[in-house]
Amino acid sequence: MLNPLLAAMALALILAGAPVQASAAEALPMPDHGVIGVEDAQLTAQFWIARLQQPDRVIMDAAAVAAYDVRVVRMDPRVYDLHNLPATLDDKQVRGWIGDLSRQPRTPRYDIHGQQVPTATLDKLVEDLALDSIPAQQPVRYGLVVHRAALRAFPTLLRVFSERGDTDIDRFQESALFPGTPVAILHESRDRQWWFVEAPRYRAWVQKQYIAVGSAQQVFGYADRTPWRVVTGATVRTVFSPEQPAVSQLQLDMGTRVPAMPDWPADQPVNGQGPYASHVIELPIRQPDGALGFTRALLQKNTDSKDHYLPLTQANILRQAFKFLGERYGWGHAYDGRDCSGFVSDVYRSMGIVMPRDTSAQSISPAADHTTFDKSSTPAERLRAVQALQVGDLIYIPGHVMMMIGNLHGQPYVIHDVLGASFRGADGGMHHVKLNEVAVTPLLPMMFNDHQSFVDRMTSVVRIRPQGN
Repeated sequence: MLNPLLAAMALALILAGAPVQASAAEALPMPDHGVIGVEDAQLTAQFWIARLQQPDRVIMDAAAVAAYDVRVVRMDPRVYDLHNLPATLDDKQVRGWIGDLSRQPRTPRYDIHGQQVPTATLDKLVEDLALDSIPAQQPVRYGLVVHRAALRAFPTLLRVFSERGDTDIDRFQESALFPGTPVAILHESRDRQWWFVEAPRYRAWVQKQYIAVGSAQQVFGYADRTPWRVVTGATVRTVFSPEQPAVSQLQLDMGTRVPAMPDWPADQPVNGQGPYASHVIELPIRQPDGALGFTRALLQKNTDSKDHYLPLTQANILRQAFKFLGERYGWGHAYDGRDCSGFVSDVYRSMGIVMPRDTSAQSISPAADHTTFDKSSTPAERLRAVQALQVGDLIYIPGHVMMMIGNLHGQPYVIHDVLGASFRGADGGMHHVKLNEVAVTPLLPMMFNDHQSFVDRMTSVVRIRPQGN
């Protein structure tokens, strides 16, 4: 049990100018697992929900969420409205988009075995962009994602790393696309196995085998179709189907929305199976010639999905976040998982909220409510902002984001997808715990380096709220 008196004394010391981490750590116990201040009871959503006075108060109703999303798409340059693309694109525009992403590394890159990637290999990747084959004018084509797929900086599956021994942070991995996501197809790689696409939150390279090409009417008609089901679990899978291998045990991640067929007769089989214990959904498939087709699939009724987005409440934010607890960290949505910014955006996506993909864009998204910090921000200003944090608030430092989950005896706690936790112990030495997962930690003791805490490095606190609130 944490000592409330010690915690209060620690916070008073911080506000008086004492080092943030040293004062905060003194009030927290050290369990055997090494994560300071975290005991088993704190590893459930219900623990934190029980501490709230109005956990089920609706922050934004469905209409307010819809208005918020319209504002994000209209105001945020890193969220793309595919409907607004012109019928044709010129080569300068397409070349510029590719050039913004696919830049040859200026520092050494290493492969999975720790060997430096030859310059000739990197040169070949640039050649594979086929920039010289971009036509002066080209029509925009559209497609739907048929399987979870990696978005890459170059048209290659080659994994590269900044340091020898680091085999997690693949510098060519950008993000992921999920089944049913619409994309605009902008260019083809030299080997004709990859497309450069614009998705609603990212432009990057994706393998062609995961995209089915259709008309704009087909693609947007599917994406906007009602009724639908949204995945509210961390991940779910469709029912196994030997009749339709393309949609058999297909992974659907939190926030993925697909059309549903609730009026399907309960006694009429789908892919050889009775549907009365499952939801009938429709999924896109890629025909042998690459064209878009559609087929029915089953999603068991005991899986975690809904026929509506979850209400945006603090209780739901906590429940959704803790569904990922312990999931392996996946840079750029690698490892069938997600990274810190993917984690928070997938949580909010299950409640209908649209966010940019990366921390750099999320932290300054013009549609959200911000408190920003820079080198001129004093420790007292930063700590006052920490004291004012509410459940669901997002705390940004360079390259990382955390989600506020509550206070325990005066100490703010966060959940985040994080590589590790560093803090200064009672002996004055720096202690590091490797996590590489979605984890719960206190905020104040977290150290960014030997001299700066996470609070010292805060760049922004973002709160998702209605316009003008």
